[in-house]
Amino acid sequence: MRILSVILTGIMLYGHGLSAQTYEEMIKKSYEYADVNDLPAAEEALKAAMRLEPANKFNFALLTNLGTIQRRQGKFDDALMSYTAALGQRPTDELILINRAELYTEMNETEKAINDYSTLIINYPAHEQGLYNRGLLYINTGELILAQTDFELIIDTYKDTYLGRFGYAILEKARGNYDESEIIFNYLIDKYPDNMRVLEERAELYFLTKRNARAMSDLNKVFKATAEPSAELYMLRGRIKLAQYEKESAAVDFKKARDLGYDPETINRLLKESF
Repeated sequence: MRILSVILTGIMLYGHGLSAQTYEEMIKKSYEYADVNDLPAAEEALKAAMRLEPANKFNFALLTNLGTIQRRQGKFDDALMSYTAALGQRPTDELILINRAELYTEMNETEKAINDYSTLIINYPAHEQGLYNRGLLYINTGELILAQTDFELIIDTYKDTYLGRFGYAILEKARGNYDESEIIFNYLIDKYPDNMRVLEERAELYFLTKRNARAMSDLNKVFKATAEPSAELYMLRGRIKLAQYEKESAAVDFKKARDLGYDPETINRLLKESF
């Protein structure tokens, strides 16, 4: 999630009078509250600032920050309204488009997320993060040729790109080209040995190719290095344990994944297999 910084000195320069000072103070308060993770207070401070100066030229940034703070609280509908209002003022803004596309992805609104990334790429044709994110979404929707086009454009534009190669490895795994995928993952792990995301993806590849001991070795490193493992990580480890007939331990991981928001129907089905 990206916070769009407001240059406070700029606000002072372009503002006017006592109202501008109060506007600036409320923005400062929002950052202070966010720094101590008091997100409801940060949200109210930003709203108060915009109520003071509804026509201020910097409100697109405040709306963006407001959307991100709401998103962090799980207020997805409110966050969507804030990002959309910000885009109403800056329809081609890079960071706002990325923020809303990421929010749409979290809301499982894949086509809307792809549309935002496409708008971004129209305005910034070689946008590496946008191409990478859109490519991953194309994989999820089964549009593998379109995903390949995005990843190839990244690789052609950025010769030493991590994102392009990583995306291509995920694409080859989705195609079932496991040998090609593994070659890329191994290259990336040699080059970025502390990148846990690559290890996680390689662990899944090992699981898909029934090399469970190697998969667990990769996952053990990921869990050790990750402060708050995701539901997907617990799911993957549970599946590997289930394949190794460690049913009780697998059930613990599946329940943890469920607690973290993973689909309950899938969890219940796997739990039945565990006993």
